[in-house]
Order: sequence, then C-alpha cells, then structure tokens
Amino acid sequence: MQTSELLKELRIDRNGRPPRTGGRRLVVAVVVLLVLAVAGWVAWGRYRVPVVRTVAARAATPAGGASASVLDASGYVTARRAATVSAKITGKVTEVLIEEGQRVAEGAVIARLDDTEARAQLGLTRAQLAAARSQEGEIRALLDQAERDHTRQEELFKRQLVAAQSLDAALAQRNTLRAKLGAHEEQVRVATESVRVAEVALDNTVVRAPFGGVVTNKAAQPGEMISPISAGGGFTRTGIGTIVDMDSLEIQVDVNESFIGRVAAEQPVEATLNAYPDWKIPGSVIAIIPTADRSKATVKVRIALKSKDPRIVPDMGVRVAFLEAQPAAAAKPVARPAVLVPADAVRAEGTNGTLFVHTGDRVERRSVTLGQTVGTEREVLTGLKAGERVVIAPPPSLKDGDTVRVAEAAR
Repeated sequence: MQTSELLKELRIDRNGRPPRTGGRRLVVAVVVLLVLAVAGWVAWGRYRVPVVRTVAARAATPAGGASASVLDASGYVTARRAATVSAKITGKVTEVLIEEGQRVAEGAVIARLDDTEARAQLGLTRAQLAAARSQEGEIRALLDQAERDHTRQEELFKRQLVAAQSLDAALAQRNTLRAKLGAHEEQVRVATESVRVAEVALDNTVVRAPFGGVVTNKAAQPGEMISPISAGGGFTRTGIGTIVDMDSLEIQVDVNESFIGRVAAEQPVEATLNAYPDWKIPGSVIAIIPTADRSKATVKVRIALKSKDPRIVPDMGVRVAFLEAQPAAAAKPVARPAVLVPADAVRAEGTNGTLFVHTGDRVERRSVTLGQTVGTEREVLTGLKAGERVVIAPPPSLKDGDTVRVAEAAR
C-alpha cells in the first residue's frame, strides 16, 4: 500500500498547465527596456545640443574703431604738480587745518606755528618807528624856528643892526638842524623796514597752500616742531602735508628702446587703469624723454589724459595702447555704422567673413564685411547691428539653424 501510493505521487500529469510566471517576467522586461530607451534618447538629445558662449556686439567708438594698437606698454599715473608743504621757519605747530582727501584752494591756510616771539618783535619795531617819527617831528619844529631866525638875522645884518657873528650863529643853527633832520629821516626809513621784516616774520608762522589741489598726506600734528630743513634725530618734521594738483595728472610709461620708434609726439593712445579694466581713457603722447635707462633698456614717455575723473589718482597702475596716428587725408572720416565683436567670433576670409548670431535657442549663420582689427576685437562694417549676440569661438560642427544652449554671456 505504501509503495503504490508513493509511485502515484511520482507519476507525471501530462494534462496539467505550465505555471504563468514566465509571461509576467516578459512584460516587466519590455517595460524596463522602453524606459531605458526613452532615457537614452533624452540624454542623447541633450548631448547632441552644443553649448556655446555669446557676447553682444557693441558700437565702435571713434577712438576704438578708427585706429589699431601698434604698441602696448605699462606704467603709472603721476602728478606734475605735487609738493610737500613746509614752513619757511623753524617753529612749533599750534594748528593743522587739513586732512587727507581734503581739497584746498591756492593760498588757503593749512597750518599755523607759534607766533609769540614774532608778535613781540613786531610790537618792538613798531614802537621804535613811532619814537623815530616823534623825534623827526621835534627836529622839524626846531628847524622851522631856525629858518625864521636866520631870515631875521639876515635882514638885521643888511641894516647893520647886528654883528656878523649873530648871522653866522643863526646860519650854523639852521644847518645843524637840517643835518639832524636828514639823519632822523634815515632812522625812520630803517625803522619802517624793520616793521616790514617783523611783519614778514609773523606771516611766516602761517603756512599756506602754494597751489590748489587735494591733500594726500597729513604729516604733522599740533605740538610738533617743524623745520624747512632736516634737523636730524627724527624729532623735527620737515613738512605739514602733501598737496597734489589733480589737474596735472599724466601717465609715465617705460617703453623698450627696441620699440621706441613706434612712438611719436602727439600720437593718440588708449589707457586702461588696472583698477577699472573696462574703462578706456583717451590720451596723447606729450613727449619722449631724451634719455634711456641703461639698466632696463627703456625710454620714458609722458602721456596726457584727455579725461579728468576723480577715479584717477596718483601712482595707479595703467596699461597704455599706442594707436596708429591718423593721416592728414583722414581728418574728416566717413561715418559708418561699425560694430566690434571678439576676433575669435569671426571666421575671416580677407575682408569678408562669417559668424553665428544667436536668437532664441538657435543660431543663424551670417555673412559680414570686416574692417580693422582693434586689439582682441574685430570691426564688422556690414551684416551685424549693435546689441545682437554672436557666438564666441563657434565649434567647426556648428551649422546654420542648429539648436544651442548658452553656457555664459560674456556681456
């Protein structure tokens, strides 16, 4: 019994149905494959869209679009009129009326020294002048009396009423008083000059600005000693402060002597301060200093700034681009609506070229007419307007009408 039951259990049922788990697995596999296919298609689509950088074309200015740079150099802003103001005499500072950054006018009082001795000396000389004038008045009165006595003695002598000795005495008295008057007049003149000297000494205790400008350094404080010459030892100041005439600012650059032939007087330049790299300042060459620095093999060049601005201060670093001088025939250039774009945005072929203009999410291939190269930019004469955005360094595979993604806008 037990054996036959065991054999029945081992018998295969050929009329039974296979399990359905295989069909479910197939459906799941198909769904997974579809999801992967869609994700791959999206990723491939994003990978195929090129990423570009764009920049806005800007209108060419007369200074930027008319000339190209022939030489670049670096230097510093300097002031032709700058002075450390000191007193004419040695004295103790009692008042300082300036601060750094303050603008002062020519002749303005910037400091005062102790004037006690100067005022006392002025008072003494004025008293001496008053005494000399008083004595002069007394002598004039005596001289007038002597003149009248001499006249009367002459009349009496003519009538033979007095002896000659009386006439001689009257004449001697008159001449003596005349001599005394001359001496006292000289004393009055000397006393007057002494008063003027004392007034100058008193005025020297007041320190004034020699010219209008801006205070860049305050060197002295009340209570300190100041002297026009160095006293040694370090306890005496030699200046009240430093004043700079901001209207006298210019640029000085050192040009390698191998390229000095590219620089000429009155040559136009374009200066760029290190502190403001996007600000182009027009200028011109004042002069080439006729001497060379043998240690650096350079020649110093002075450059005038045509723009006055509070942002320009002494000792600022600056880069200077020397531009091509305008020929005489080009005194009245023809106006043209030129724009500037980065040079690497243009595929140039002589005076013609192509570039890609970005609009929406696509690019448009456009033919343009090219002008001069200005530094790192290229002038576009026709085919492009200011404000339109162009693709910088377009990849070789980029075609007209392609969809792109903008990674970064330069400006």
